[in-house]
Amino acid sequence: MVNPKGVRRGTRYMFARPFRKHGIEHMSTYLRVYKVGDIVDIKGNGAFQKGMPHKVYHGKTGRVFNVTPHGIGVIVNKRVRGRIIAKKINIRVEHLNHSKSRESFLRRIKENREKLAEAKAKGIRICLKRQPKGPREGHFVSLIDNEPQLVEPIRYEFIA
Repeated sequence: MVNPKGVRRGTRYMFARPFRKHGIEHMSTYLRVYKVGDIVDIKGNGAFQKGMPHKVYHGKTGRVFNVTPHGIGVIVNKRVRGRIIAKKINIRVEHLNHSKSRESFLRRIKENREKLAEAKAKGIRICLKRQPKGPREGHFVSLIDNEPQLVEPIRYEFIA
């Protein structure tokens, strides 16, 4: 095969099952609840060929727009040359996971509400925006019982 053009070409490692993760799928995979509007990660499971997404969608994150008894409809952004197209694809639950990308955002919102409530109770103004980590604080290094060490490269020796 010089130039294969199959649907699953180049997916030898992409759809391979992880080490010691072969065998039947756990029941929890099928008992997960997906609702319209949920954010999901697409990860093709090589043990199930039915309802498998195309390799271009592997590793992408999308939003659920339709739920059926066996499959889930997901809207995913796909880059085609210079533009990004919203694609609607139907995938079975074996190839989906709930995305954790939104958890930190929701946690931050909850913390900000608590901080705001505390600030209002105290009657002070507070900034809830994230601030970039600044440079480290300056400090002096003591030379008492701390002699400077000379760092130099090891001399190269030619062994014949």
